[in-house]
Amino acid sequence: MDIHTLRNMAETDISTISKESLIDIKDVTIDMEKGKQERISEFFQQIRNPYCFVCNGIIVKMKYNKNEKTLEEKLDSYFLSL
Repeated sequence: MDIHTLRNMAETDISTISKESLIDIKDVTIDMEKGKQERISEFFQQIRNPYCFVCNGIIVKMKYNKNEKTLEEKLDSYFLSL
């Protein structure tokens, strides 16, 4: 996944997305026996758009402060904390 694709995903307008087209976060499973890069790749393959997904029947739109960590840094922190 390249930076251009990620930027397009980040700019997704959730008012134009159908809930059925999004992945429910509860259906994402990560094999914790794999290395960090493999886990991140597995997450992206399953979630398809890390900025928009469904959680408990609600569409979620993630937004990150540009002064904070990048999405990759946040995912690194998340997967290292498990």
